[in-house]
Amino acid sequence: MDDEGAYARAGGRLPGDPVPDPGLGDEPQPPPPPAPPPRRRTGYGRAFVHALPVLLIVVAILYDIFTPRYFTAGPLYTAAPLVAAPLYSRRGTALTGVAVVAVVIGLQFGKGVIHYVDSLTELITIATVAVLAVIVNGLVRRSSERLVSVREIAEAAQRAVLPQPAERIAGFEIAVCYEAAQADAFIGGDLYAVQDSARGVRLIVGDVRGKGMGAVAAVAVVIGAFREAAEQEATLEAVAQRLERALAREGTRRDGLDAFEGFTTAVLAELPHGDGTVRIVNRGHPPPLLLYADGTLGPLPARESALPLGMGELGVWPDRAEEVAFPGGATLLLYTDGLTEARDAKGEFYDPQARLAGRVFPHPTTLLDTLAEDVRRHSGGGMADDMALLAVRRPRRGDHDHCHEP
Repeated sequence: MDDEGAYARAGGRLPGDPVPDPGLGDEPQPPPPPAPPPRRRTGYGRAFVHALPVLLIVVAILYDIFTPRYFTAGPLYTAAPLVAAPLYSRRGTALTGVAVVAVVIGLQFGKGVIHYVDSLTELITIATVAVLAVIVNGLVRRSSERLVSVREIAEAAQRAVLPQPAERIAGFEIAVCYEAAQADAFIGGDLYAVQDSARGVRLIVGDVRGKGMGAVAAVAVVIGAFREAAEQEATLEAVAQRLERALAREGTRRDGLDAFEGFTTAVLAELPHGDGTVRIVNRGHPPPLLLYADGTLGPLPARESALPLGMGELGVWPDRAEEVAFPGGATLLLYTDGLTEARDAKGEFYDPQARLAGRVFPHPTTLLDTLAEDVRRHSGGGMADDMALLAVRRPRRGDHDHCHEP
């Protein structure tokens, strides 16, 4: 793809956007058109469901009042506390049951049928269901508490395996973002890590084949090996080879590569202290993007193809780090294929290069927040794969709050 043509076609703006986002550029921008009002259908639906026990009681009362005395709305009275059980608190469920029993007794007195066997049986049945509803409510509350505990454990596991890097390392501004494709999921097969070393700041973003605990175990192995290698190895190529050996060793220990997810695509980067360059080793991963201070950007594809990590048995391709200029004010964006595989309703893939062309971001966090929100809009909130993003900005000498690089 011709980069200059892409920049010209993009015109410095996102497709369909009349102006860049306010506050994201160096020049003041006019305010964007007002956003459409948020959808309220979901809120109305939740309110209706929450009010359903009360509505059932009201409908049942009206039915009993406007029908002959031997007609009964017993099923509606019975349903009210059962519907309340998963929706209300224990007290709310109990009050619903008491209200139903009281209403039934009052109506039976009013109709003069409370002394009949059928009416007494109906009353006992409703009272029994009300008690059972309170018991069901207790079980639901316990399940909810256990689910909250599981989520907290998952969050703690993610923080342990993928800790949040510092916002500034060796003068570089750092930001990361992890978006899980599955709702309420916190950890998967995507990974990132940042490690400062004597030879510069070293980064990795990768994607383990597969899902579940096997992928999480592979992520832990890769991250652990990377942190050790980034401190000890003299070159970025040697770091990649260290990761290759770590995966091979773990695969042997777990009785074969197939039992240990197989392979990991990854891109490694090295930002030497103070020389204005970035070195990159790509092992079968989507190419990083380099966003310049003037809004232009370009991909950094590997000149020579290389196999993903963990596939060394299939052939030997020596790693060669590629070096490009990384000037002040530029931002390096590394990502997993969850970004580029996000589809819209028409099945079109998300194109970060086209969507970001012409935009200027003052900080990596702003870039990632904007990018994640744009992907969610593009995919309608239904992403097909997890997405990990890592952005690093080299501040310019005149930037505010600049920490001088060593």
